Amino acid sequence: MNTIWIPDLSQLQGPKYRVLTDALRVDITSGALPPGTRLPTVRELAWRLSVTPGTVARAYQAATTEGLLQATVGRGTFVAERTESLPPLRSSPSVGLIDPLFGAEPLARPDLLDMRSPHLPQVGQTAAFASALQRVGSRIGSDWLTYTSQDQEAPLRAAVCNWLSDRTLGPLGPGDVMLTLGGQNAISLVMNATLGGDRPVVLVEDLAFPGFRYVARLARAEVVPVAMDGEGMCPDALEAACRMHRPQLLCLMPEVQNPTAARMGLDRRARIVSTAQRYNLQIIEDECYAPTVSPYPALRALAPERTWYIGSFSKTVSASLRFGYAISPLGQGEAARLVVQHNYFALPQPLSTLCLDLFTTGAAQDIRRAAQAEITTRLALVVGRLQPYAPCWQPGVPFVWLRLPQGWRASSFARNAEEAGVLLRSADQYALINSRVPHAVRLALPCDVPLAALEAGLDSLARLLPNPPSDMAV
Repeated sequence: MNTIWIPDLSQLQGPKYRVLTDALRVDITSGALPPGTRLPTVRELAWRLSVTPGTVARAYQAATTEGLLQATVGRGTFVAERTESLPPLRSSPSVGLIDPLFGAEPLARPDLLDMRSPHLPQVGQTAAFASALQRVGSRIGSDWLTYTSQDQEAPLRAAVCNWLSDRTLGPLGPGDVMLTLGGQNAISLVMNATLGGDRPVVLVEDLAFPGFRYVARLARAEVVPVAMDGEGMCPDALEAACRMHRPQLLCLMPEVQNPTAARMGLDRRARIVSTAQRYNLQIIEDECYAPTVSPYPALRALAPERTWYIGSFSKTVSASLRFGYAISPLGQGEAARLVVQHNYFALPQPLSTLCLDLFTTGAAQDIRRAAQAEITTRLALVVGRLQPYAPCWQPGVPFVWLRLPQGWRASSFARNAEEAGVLLRSADQYALINSRVPHAVRLALPCDVPLAALEAGLDSLARLLPNPPSDMAV
């Protein structure tokens, strides 16, 4: 099948090859270009659109990589059959099987200050866990010999509701709670529950928590970045993305955006929710970093019929427990727990019993308060030392977003910082390919090192910031 395809590019914005790629995606997804359609040659389409052949070739290559097109030597370029799936996950030479954005990878040098991922302070967790395990040990019975059941978890789900009682989440009861093996597992389960079809589309912000795209890839989904500003995702850009890509799921961190530390205002939240409702989007609201008090209602309070609110112990109590939860949209609690049932029946009995003890004795709440106090102390140190460079931050949030002075690129600053003894995250580690990447870095608080070590590392960064390499292109 041949076609004289001449797309209308007048309503699309961005680099010409990306605009052309987007037009291909829209027409293929809508069925205007059915599978097997032969596209015009590079030179023919370039002439018809008044662009360079290189622009068309680059767009065809991007669409082929995405799986939208197939190129056959001597025959031409065709719309791919939609039965294809995304390629399986592979390790890369630089990343390996464990991505360095997760966990605490070993340091190349013991003298490096690791500011890549937040590290909770030791505020009595080990003693609290030891006491809890002693109490749990005295209550071990024959129920530890059989498969765990979600019916046994009802008290723990109620404890999670109490844990969240200081937040405005809309109607909430134990039946709305899905218990998970950490926040990342919660995201994965929600995507399993909400995404359907051959190649579903997930929307994220231009700069976003990498876990969204990693889990989406496991679900064989396409991740599309949406433009953002100082409050997070832009409503107009979301509207355009919905029209173009027909997404099923929207992933956001409105209270504490990772990595920029931005907070989404009430009007912005309302506009985002309104768009999600018009286009029937499900929403993941990841609030693992959210402080306990917020002046704004959560997205789930604004759209309880479609929002999954996710949290965990990892940023407040202990990352090693791997305890998390997802508050399901109204009426979907049973379906959510069915997803858990199909994955691991219920939480392991030792984990659920330990976490319930931490809740009921108040130990979890005490640890959270003490950890927040220590985080606040160190955050004040970081912000005060870097104040001339206007860092972005929020009280109680264990990371700072720093836009670099003119002359620096994020990747080169990260390399120079490592040479000076500090490891940090550059902005490009949070961006998808072809996303806009600012010259900025994220500094996470290492609350497990002496204050003197943190001060020394900050002094190194403060000396580095005003002195970009003289040969750096601006």
